[in-house]
Amino acid sequence: MRPDLLHRPTPETHDAAAGNPALSAFTISDLRERRDFVDTVADRIWRAFWKEEGHPLSLLAGLVRQSLGSGFIPTALVAHEGDRFLGTVSLIACDEESRPQYTPWIAALWVEPEDRERGIGEALVERAFQAACRDGVPRVYLLSAERRRAFYEKRGWRVHEENVPRNGVHVLIRDPDQV
Repeated sequence: MRPDLLHRPTPETHDAAAGNPALSAFTISDLRERRDFVDTVADRIWRAFWKEEGHPLSLLAGLVRQSLGSGFIPTALVAHEGDRFLGTVSLIACDEESRPQYTPWIAALWVEPEDRERGIGEALVERAFQAACRDGVPRVYLLSAERRRAFYEKRGWRVHEENVPRNGVHVLIRDPDQV
């Protein structure tokens, strides 16, 4: 990516769906602007994706702090209602070490269990995708377990490779012309 194309996402408010009080408004911010969520982001990603692998929380906390740098990648986005954390997603260089030629990746999508089914995950992924597209990337990648595949496919993602890095996990892609 060209340095002159690097953009930081700015806070964006998502309104509640008309007539549905369960879908309250929330804001998506760059973690650089909401550093108070750094420890929460690290904790949630660690619990969801790293803890069972035996990785220490401190390792993940260090990776999350890389999102506070001036470069566009990595970037972590957070969904919140004021000071209440709702969810997170990251835009990183590579999420699958066997496919280093693929970049960038949307990774580590997490929405608090009590806040699911409100469109937060969809909004986070879309915001990360839009940010990557603004920076002129030819394609965006993500890994999805089979049980989440339909969620992404309904939102314009398509399977690029199946069963990578193991059975039941797929590399999905979306191109900027699908904006």
